[in-house]
Formats: sequence, structure tokens, C-alpha cells
Amino acid sequence: MARDRALDRAPPDRLKRRWRLAAIGGGVILAIVFGLVWLQRSMLFPRDLVREVPAALRTEGLERWWIDSDDGPVEAWLLPGDGVSAARPGPAVIFAHGNGELIDHWPAMLARYRRLGVSVVLAEYRGYGRSAGAPSEGAIAEDLEALHARVLATPSIDPTRLVYHGRSLGGGAVCTLLPRHPPRALLLESTFTSVPDVAAGMSVPRFLIVDRFESLAAVRAYEGPLLVFHGDRDRVIPIEHGRRLAAAHPDAELVVYPSGHNDLPPPGADYWERIERFLRGAGVIEP
Repeated sequence: MARDRALDRAPPDRLKRRWRLAAIGGGVILAIVFGLVWLQRSMLFPRDLVREVPAALRTEGLERWWIDSDDGPVEAWLLPGDGVSAARPGPAVIFAHGNGELIDHWPAMLARYRRLGVSVVLAEYRGYGRSAGAPSEGAIAEDLEALHARVLATPSIDPTRLVYHGRSLGGGAVCTLLPRHPPRALLLESTFTSVPDVAAGMSVPRFLIVDRFESLAAVRAYEGPLLVFHGDRDRVIPIEHGRRLAAAHPDAELVVYPSGHNDLPPPGADYWERIERFLRGAGVIEP
């Protein structure tokens, strides 16, 4: 109250200067906050450095989907598994890629899924490739929710045999689906426990991170089969993240390869053999 009376007695010019300084100070704080958010997102989502691969659009059997968002259409691809149809629905995997990649890069890499009779659904992120908007944790979670609904409505896909496979950032992305839509089986590859945990390892304060992707918390609540791949030489997301994710789940299988972040699986690895065995054990494909 004494301060209020002092302000009432202050000359009008002094009051104006105080309010002007307060407004400038508030503007500076807002600019710093927005700048930090922009910096975090430019590092987490380096989409401007990624180039499209037009030849990937000619992948045999590819069906392009467009998911509506507040920012415009977001792309996704369906690559049907061998032998599946509306009359004979089969399992499907929703695959989410890393932050420096596009869906264009994955049809050939994931062709083994299709040969196993598993359809592949490639999820793009807002602002990546041909998709509208800008990426964020909230935007990615919303678009995956809509994509999941599209998958469930697809006649050639058996909704009881749905798999999530996330690589790096994509692991955090598919984990946003776990609380509401747990899959038949989950694969996490070179994935973090959370973005703040990665930032802490780089001496970046946790409070600066707005896109958190809390994978570890989601895995703790997930009750289905889990397969975790990680490289013991990964300097982007250290092996401790993979170990903690596996340790958080009572029936997880952790597979460690002598590799870094972007060279997993290494040549000659039993990567696909392990995936096939895992899917058979989870009842996704027939034993």
C-alpha cells in the first residue's frame, strides 16, 4: 500500500519512464525466450538440411496419404506388405524416422518388413519434406494421432497386430502414442530417454527444452513386448539411454551393436533376424 501511494505521488513523466522501462524489460525477456525456443527447435529439427529423394516416390506399391493439420497437409506413405489385401488384412508397422531424415530415405531400408507380410506406414513430420507447417512435439503427437486413426481405418491392416518402430527422434515420437494407443509390439532404435536428458549431457540447462519427448516415462507404463537397439559407440544419444529404456520395462530385450548413431545396424549384424524373431514372439506374424 505504501508503494502504491508513492506511485500515486510520483510525477507523470517519471511514471511514464517506469512503465516504458518495464515494457522494454518485458520485451527483452520475451525476445530471449522466443530466441531460446527457436534455437532449441533449430537444433532438434534441422529440417532445412534434409533433401527430398524424388525417386522414392516411384517405390512399388507406394500409396501417398495426406494427414490434415492446423498448418496444412502432412505427408505419410503406406507400403503394403506382401500378400496383404482388404480380403486378407495383415500386420503393419508405423515407422518414425530421425530428426535429420525424411520418409524418402526409408522404403528400401525397410523392405524386409514388407517381405515378412508387414505393411509399412512412414510418418512424416510437419515442416519436413513436402509437409506443411513447422515441427514441434505437440504437432508431431497430433499428426501421429491422426495417422494412427487412418491406419485403423485401412481395410488391408489388421488393427490388432500394429507395431511401432521409432529411430532416434522417432522413438520419442512413437512413444507419444503409447499412453492412448499401446501397440502389439514396440521397437526403439538409438532412442533417448528424453530430450532434456540428452541436453543435460551436453551441458544445456533442462529448463530451456520445450520439446521434451519423455520416452522413459512412456515405456514404464507400456505393458507390451519391447525390443531396444543401440550402438555402444553412439555419441549423439549415448548407450546409457538405451540401457535405461530397457531397464524400465520388465520384459525388454536390449541388443547392443558395435556402432555409432547413424551406422546402426553395422554390416553383418543380425538386425533383421532379431526383428523377425521378436515379431513372431509377439504374435505379429505367424510362428
